[in-house]
Amino acid sequence: MDHITMYGTTWCPDCTRSKRLLDRHQVPYTWVNIDEDPTAAALVMRLNQGRRIVPTIVFPDGSVLAEPSDPELARKLGLA
Repeated sequence: MDHITMYGTTWCPDCTRSKRLLDRHQVPYTWVNIDEDPTAAALVMRLNQGRRIVPTIVFPDGSVLAEPSDPELARKLGLA
């Protein structure tokens, strides 16, 4: 994987907030709506020990942030 993938839902305010941060800083990412993709929903649950936590953000290095705060996401992206 050479890009960021964000798994989330359209109704999740934390997903909207994280997308806004990525967009504001022009960070490219792929958005996957887990309400429309059962395989992605299963991946989110596997990555989060059986919990359906969104957003779940997977980075090119394989690391994962689940429901990160803006400061936490900005640090991971090297923006803070």
